[in-house]
Amino acid sequence: MRYSEIMDRQRPASSRPKMSAIERAAQFSAFAALVGLDEQMDETARLVDKKIELSEDESEILNRKIQRLVQKLKEGEEKPKVKATYFVPDTLKDGGAYVTKLGEVKRIDEVFFKIVFADRTEVNISDILELSMSQQSG
Repeated sequence: MRYSEIMDRQRPASSRPKMSAIERAAQFSAFAALVGLDEQMDETARLVDKKIELSEDESEILNRKIQRLVQKLKEGEEKPKVKATYFVPDTLKDGGAYVTKLGEVKRIDEVFFKIVFADRTEVNISDILELSMSQQSG
C-alpha cells in the first residue's frame, strides 16, 4: 500500500476509552530507576566530625579529673555530678559527633574503662574530650 492511497483516510477509532491529559502525562513522568539514590546522596552529604586526639598534656589533665572522680565515688558520698563531652562514632561512615552529657555518675568501670551514669548511659573514657565536675553534687 502506498502512502498516497491512505493519505485521505480517517484515522481508525480505538476501542479503548480516551485517557485524560494527566493520565497521558503520567506515562512519561520520571520513574525512580535508581531506587535509594536520593537517600544515598543525602547520607553522603551528611557531615560528621573527626575524633580529636588529645595531646599528652590534655590526656594528663583528663586522667587527673577521672582520678578525682574515682576518689569521690570511693568516699561514698552523693553521686558526683559531671559534665562530659565525648565522641560518639557514626554507625554508617567514618567519623561521628560530639555529645555533651550532664548527669550523676554511678560508677567507673575500671575493666572496660567506662563511666557509667545513673541513667545507665555508658561513656568510653577513651572517647571523652572534656570532663568537669560540679562543685556540689545533687
